[in-house]
Formats: sequence, C-alpha cells, structure tokens
Amino acid sequence: MAIYHFSAKVISRANGSSALASAAYRSAGRLYDERLDRHHDFTGKGGVVHSEVLTPENVPDAFHDREQLWNAVEAGEKRRDAQLAREIEFAIPRELDQSDGIELARDFVRDEFVSRGMIADLNVHWDIGADGQAKPHAHVMLTMRSVDEAGFGAKVREWNRSELLEHWREAWGSHVNQRLRELGIEARIDHRSFEDQGIDLEPQHKIGPAAARMAGDGLQSERLDDHRAIARENGEKIIANPSIALDAITHGQATFTRRNLAMFVHRHSDGLEQFNGVMAAVEASPELVRLGRDGHGEDRFTSRDMVRIEESLHRSADRLAGREHHEVREYSRDRALLYAGKRGLVLSGEQRRALLHITDGRDLVLVIGYAGTGKSAMLGVAKEAWEHAGFEVRGIALSGIAAENLEAGSGITSRTIASLEHQWAQGRDLLDRNHVLVIDEAGMVGSRQLERVLSEAERRGAKVVLVGDPEQLQAIEAGAAFRSLGERHPHVEITEIRRQREVWQRDATRHLATGRADEALETYRSHGMVHAEQTRDDARGKLVESWDRDRQASPGKSRIILTHTNEEVQSLNQLAREKLRTAGDLGEDIAVSVERGKRDFASGDRVMMLKNERGLGIKNGTLVTVERVSKSHMDVRLDDGRQVGFDFKDYNQLDHGFAATIHKAQGVTVDRVYVLATPGLDRHAAYVALSRHRERVDLHLGRDDFADDSKLARTLSRERAKDMVSDYGRERSSVRKMGQDQSQGAAALEPRQQQAKRGLFASFRPRMPEPDQISQQRNAGRTVASERTAERDAAIGQYGRARSDIDRMRAKNLPVLPEQERALENARTRLDAVRPKLAADMENALAHDPSLLSDAAKGQTNRIIRALQAEAEIRTNPSLRADRFVADWQGLSKAHSRMERAYDFDGAQAVRANMAGMAKALERDPQLESILRNRKIELGLGASTGPSIGADLMNQLGLGRNRGLGL
Repeated sequence: MAIYHFSAKVISRANGSSALASAAYRSAGRLYDERLDRHHDFTGKGGVVHSEVLTPENVPDAFHDREQLWNAVEAGEKRRDAQLAREIEFAIPRELDQSDGIELARDFVRDEFVSRGMIADLNVHWDIGADGQAKPHAHVMLTMRSVDEAGFGAKVREWNRSELLEHWREAWGSHVNQRLRELGIEARIDHRSFEDQGIDLEPQHKIGPAAARMAGDGLQSERLDDHRAIARENGEKIIANPSIALDAITHGQATFTRRNLAMFVHRHSDGLEQFNGVMAAVEASPELVRLGRDGHGEDRFTSRDMVRIEESLHRSADRLAGREHHEVREYSRDRALLYAGKRGLVLSGEQRRALLHITDGRDLVLVIGYAGTGKSAMLGVAKEAWEHAGFEVRGIALSGIAAENLEAGSGITSRTIASLEHQWAQGRDLLDRNHVLVIDEAGMVGSRQLERVLSEAERRGAKVVLVGDPEQLQAIEAGAAFRSLGERHPHVEITEIRRQREVWQRDATRHLATGRADEALETYRSHGMVHAEQTRDDARGKLVESWDRDRQASPGKSRIILTHTNEEVQSLNQLAREKLRTAGDLGEDIAVSVERGKRDFASGDRVMMLKNERGLGIKNGTLVTVERVSKSHMDVRLDDGRQVGFDFKDYNQLDHGFAATIHKAQGVTVDRVYVLATPGLDRHAAYVALSRHRERVDLHLGRDDFADDSKLARTLSRERAKDMVSDYGRERSSVRKMGQDQSQGAAALEPRQQQAKRGLFASFRPRMPEPDQISQQRNAGRTVASERTAERDAAIGQYGRARSDIDRMRAKNLPVLPEQERALENARTRLDAVRPKLAADMENALAHDPSLLSDAAKGQTNRIIRALQAEAEIRTNPSLRADRFVADWQGLSKAHSRMERAYDFDGAQAVRANMAGMAKALERDPQLESILRNRKIELGLGASTGPSIGADLMNQLGLGRNRGLGL
C-alpha cells in the first residue's frame, strides 16, 4: 500500500547545521566548506540512487554545481542563527520502480519549487528496510532567497506561508495519485491528516536508514523512540478498536484485499508481535466483512460500516422511490414545453420521455444518458414545469465547474454538494417537501456523500433527481453509488446524442460509451482525426500547431486542449502562449506569484480559475479571458460576458487555461477539442475527452507511448470502474475471518461482474414510443399499481381478521374451528399471491409487534406496510437478520433468568424451548450462522469454537448431544 509522508523543516545555524554538511550527507558526496575550511565526506553512505541540482532560468552557471551553490548560500548569510535552506522530505510509493520514482520526484520538484524561483538540490534515496522492502524517499534542499543572473537577492517571505506548505502537501498527493493512475497501479495516497480524515491515529515521524541502523545495532535515538512509541500507540488503538483501520482503508475504496490491510497494519504497529496482534484483532473484528473473490482471484473484504452506508443509501433510495409527493400536472408540463418551443428548443422523443419520467410524483428518479444527449436542456424544461407547479428547484454537483455547467445549461440555481452540506450543518438552506433537488454528474459522487444527501432529502420530504452517466469519470471517494442505484431502480435512458453534428461522430461517442473504443478509434482514424508522431514531444507540437491554425482560421469557434496530467497541461499551455505571442495576440507579460508558482499573464490570456469564490461569481474550473493585469490586480471577462476584477492578495488560485485536464472538462461542451493521449488514460477518461466537441475532435499521440494502434485501443478500453460492496454477491457471502474458506464467493461474484459489464444501456432499443403512448402506458401502469395496492390491503385485512378470530378462541380456551384454520390458510395464500413470502413477513412482524394485528383487522395498513418493508429487508439481508437474532436471543436469555429467579419453571421451560428452536433454525440459514461467528460474545458464548454456532447455543442451553440430552 502506498504510504503518504511529506515533511518540511528549516536547516539553520541556530541548531549547529551547515548547508554544505547537509548537502553532502543527502547526496552521499564530498563537499568542501569554505566557511569552516573543512571537507564534509559522506561518500561511504549508501542508498542514494539519484542526485542533481535543478535551477530556474537565468541563474549563474556556478549554481549548477552543488559545492559552489551551497558555499554561495553560506557566504550570503551573516547571522549566527541564519536560516540557510528549507528541506522537504517525501516518501515515494514503493509500487514504482526506480526510474519511475525518480521521474515522479523530478517532475514534482520542477513544478512546485523551481517554477517559483527556488534552486532545488534533489536526492532520491532507495533504502531497504529491515523487513526487506524498499523505503524510497526524496530529500530536497531549497534556497530561501530570490536569485537572478547577479546571484542571490532578498529572502522571499511568501515561501514561508503555511498555506503554501499545505498546498505542497496536497500537490504531492495529487502528483503521486496521477502517476499511479497513469501506470495502472491501484494504490492511492491521501495527503490529509488522520484528524481531517476522521481517523483516530497519530501521524508518525519519518525514520531514515541511519536511525534504522542505530536500532539494528542496539542503539536508540529520540526520533526513533518517538516513531516506535507512536506506532505502538496506534497499534494499541487498533487492537482496542479495529474499526479505525477499516475506516481508514475504506475511505477511497469500498473493498480491499488482505495485502492492503497487512501493509496498513505494518505501518501502524511496532514489531512482529504487535503486528500479529493487530492483524488478529482486525481479522476477528465483527466489523470485518468478507465478500468473496474478485476477478483476479483475490479475496476482497470491507467494513461493516461500509455495508451500513450502502444499506442506508439503498434504504433511503427505496423510501424516496416509494413516495409520490411531487407530481406535476400535465398542464404545467405542456406549458413548459410550449415556452421551450418558443425559444427554439424542441425536445426529442427520448428527452420528452425523460421529462415525463422526472416530473411524475415519485420522490426519486434517475436519468442516465450518453454524453451530449441534451440532459441539461431537458432539465431546463423540467425546471419550468416544477416551478409552475409550485416547487422550488435546486441543483448540486460534486465540483464547482459541474455546478456551473448545470446552471448554465438548465437555468437551475446550482452549487457544490460540499457547500450545501456545510449550510445544512449550520441549520441553513434546509430542504422541505416543497423542494426538488437535482444532482448532476451523479456518477462522480461517492457512496458516503450520496447517502448523506439522500438521507437528508428523505428525512425532509424532498424530491431527488439523479442525472449522469456511470461510464464517465468515476467517483473520487469509495463506491459507485449512482451506478448501483441505476441497477436497482427504474430509470430513463437518453441515448440519442445531440452534441455532435455528424451522425458518424454520434456513433463514435456511442461506441465509447459502451466500451468499444477500438471501433470509435477506427471511425476517427478513417476521417483523419487520429494523428501519430514519433514521440510525445512531436505530438505535443503538432497538436498546438493544429490548434493555432484553427484558432486563426475560425476565431469565433470555442475550443479546448485536453490531456490527462497537470504536467502535460502546463507544457501545452506554454506552447499555446508562444503561438499567441508570435501572432501578436498577447499583451505585455506580467510576472505574478500565484498558488502554483510564478506565472506570466498578459491581456488576451486564457485563464482557468481553480477555486470557488461566490463573491466573484466564479467556480473551480471556470474559464475566463484576461482583459487587464498588473502585479497586484487582474480584470477578466467570463464566457457569459460578465466582467470581474480581483487583487492577487485576495484570489491567486488560477493558471493558464488554453489546456485543461480531462477531469476539469466533464460537463464542458465546445466546438472543437484537441486531445493529447498519454498512457494514463482509461475508458472513462477517453469517453469524456472524445465527447466534448460539437464539430471535431483530434487525437494526437506519440509512438514512444503507443507503439501501435492496438496498444492505443487497449489503453482507451482499460476498465477502472469503482466497485460497491453489493457487487460481490453478498447474498451468498458472509462476515468471516480472513483466510477462512468461502468457496461460493467467486461463484457469487461472477454473474454480478458479467451484469456490470453489460452496462446500463444494454436494454436500450432504438424505437421509442411517442409521448402520448408513454402517457397512456403511464396511466395504465398507475391503474395496475393502484389495483395491486388495493389487493394488498384487502389481503392484509383478511389475514388480520382470520388471525384475530383464532386468537380470541384460544384466549377463551376454546378449540379452533376447522373453518377458522382454513380462513387463515386462505389469507396466507392471498398474501403470497400479492408478493412471495409476504405471509411469512406478516407473521414475523406480528411476532415482534402484536399490536399490529388490531390495525390489520381494521384495515388500517400504514404501520403494517412499514413493518412489512422492514421484515423484507431483514429477510433478504443477513446482517440485519443477525442483528435481530442477537437482540431476540438476549431478550429471551434475560426473560429465562428472570423466570428462574421467580421460580416460574414452566415459563422458563417455554422460553428455553423457544431459544432451542432459534438455535436449531440456524441449520437452515448458513449465512446467518457464519455472521454470528463474529458475534459470539453478544450471544454469551466463549471464545472456543464448536462445530457450529447452533451447536454451541444448544450446549449453552444444556440441550446439546455432547451432554447426552436431546429435544
């Protein structure tokens, strides 16, 4: 598992440090210190695999030499307590090989430090720990003064800001995760502190090889003692509460492997004994859930909390889908369609079908559509209908730019999900029954966040409309909630693409949406839109030349350059600016320090805003054009014509915007798109990148990245969809210890995987009914639904009356008549005809709440329906069955003890017989039996394991066969 570590400190004379000694040690070199008149020789030090000095442009040549550089730094500092250099240390993922790790470190240092004007002395260490595993990391010594051709100038106080350090921490995480994605490595890191992640663990100190050798030699150091103390404390915390580890691991992925867990525990334990103890605690935790084997044959696990989140998500969705509080009358819909037609907007048959679907009464509706099918335009018409019907419409999305695109395309006032949740936490902007909440780009929202939103909407009585495409970019956090809900609930699909103007381009987009990247590539290749060069550098140059040629030939067209990484974005932006500079389309460059470093801006520049700022009316991802810029201020024009101005001291989160990452472009529509392909692409990113255009898209690539067309097709077809706990056939799996056999896991998983690969559009048929037919079908469906509801209520009433008659006879000690028994059996049959196993659910509901029988007999079904829904969930969910079993067993155990203390031996015997029946019933429910293995303490059982939980419980009752007793 990749580990996040990023620390910073200052090398200062105040603590006796020397810049030359520090540089010599980190580079394993020999440097002469002019100030101290001595050599610092560390040539015997091992583990240094790369060492170089990186400099900005226009610095003295002497500063490329490490010895001359740091002697110049020492000579320029006169104070006895002078700060000489800043050191940054970060861990490189051990999943990378040395060349990839060095390249990653170099790119990060160049982009984040050298670009700001610092000189960076980079040294990559590839030590091997006592456990035999690599511990790669980098040390970067940075200069603290401005520098130019004349040498060092004043110290730059801006580089000391705590906000900048936090930016570097986050940027390193982004660089690492982006490179891991490019190389197809599943590991990810999180830059946030444990506290910010909600994880109750202490961060540890980084221990270098010197400290490790000291430990091996039996020596100690304060830093090593602290490191081990923190690791030991974390291990103790996990042993006491194993859910800490499970919560941390499932933050970004819904499921994990045993190796993922072992790597995490190794990081947060001290020594083999505690490691084994922590692993044993997590493996034995009732919070651990085994799911079965994945497509690679590895066992996958999750946490019970993740299971609860998904179950709560589905429960809230089910309840929303079962309510009908927001129906829009036909008049309001027709009026909205009429007004849209007057504006020149005529909905297609599919769009009108979607409009009918989302404006019916149900409180949860889903729209799933290919990129460019006009979902936002349809939502704009729906907004008119909802508002005319008296509802208030709000829009939310994961990112600021997605919210902006939703608002621009539909007119629905929109914001980010995070900002809305923040308002809710303050008791503001709360939902109510009058609200319709539209969630756009829902496929990018993780399970936890979507569960919170749906639960709040369900609690407040609001309607939720989920809109998106599960085949586009995946959620950043754990889960694939939108895809899962689309598989469980009725949804409307829009597949008629309207964005692209050429029919063959629409077909290509459809191929990308359904995982047929090879067919899409062949289509674009046959139309001259795939351009292969010898190298990526050549491809980058050709792309910008094509962009510039089109820009000058068609200045009124909108266009954007897209690629996968921030490094490539920066390179493409610089090349694009050079073309504009040559053409005389840029004003005078003004050097400005922004969040990402020093940048030159000029009038005419295209700029992307990188932070939401409500006061300016801009969002993260908004593109603007610079009108005026000075050292302290910038005036820009937004694409909607608005003009805003700001001081850099108030807002400096911006960068050049001729090119952007594909993640920034989801939801964007332009006339022409230019894509630079890199190995980090997958089918989701390729689908987004190649579907943003109306007129034309050009794909550029280098043969050093893609040796042939088949490799390109394989890369653009690579599947990286996120999983859900429910993907692993939990109906056949269970909560178990790791390593325990579960032969049915893989078998349960396989059909589910095949279903997921079919896609949500597999049921699509090109010939769609006309809107009037849909209206007739809808009315007919509602008539059938109404009839089923009436039959269900009648069956419940019949059962209630029959059961009440029998109970009254028994209460009077009278024999039950045969016709009464037949009446009850007929009522059971009628219930099961309404829904299979409804009679069993009814009897279980009455067993746990006898007062429901009176309601049933009177035909009052509200409470009964809720109870039956709960019973159905318990019947189909082994975790909920386990909860009920434990609660019932504990209740009966207390009743048994209470009756024995009161000398009510007949009553105690009856309770014990009931408990024996529960224990015997476990033989018919192996799922429940398996889950209860992790809840033995709650059942009053010891740590020893018998042949089964049922047998252990029988022995506890004194009824087991090994005691010579039987029932």
